[in-house]
Amino acid sequence: MRSKESREEPPRLEPSPVMRIERLWTIQDVSAFLCVPVATIYQWRVRGEGPPAFKLGRHVRFDPERVKAWLAESAA
Repeated sequence: MRSKESREEPPRLEPSPVMRIERLWTIQDVSAFLCVPVATIYQWRVRGEGPPAFKLGRHVRFDPERVKAWLAESAA
């Protein structure tokens, strides 16, 4: 029988940057962030303008970092 003192603790995993995944934004999130109507975001997508997005099934999603980069680029 082993004593409690001889047990080794399992190594603790530190969260790595790879493990930290930020939540993707919906059109409503982007609309709120940019202070523009949701319809404007849809119009930009049809015209090929606006922040880059991608579809997950039937859902449109935005990477928050790419939306912020697009805003900084378009504001310059």
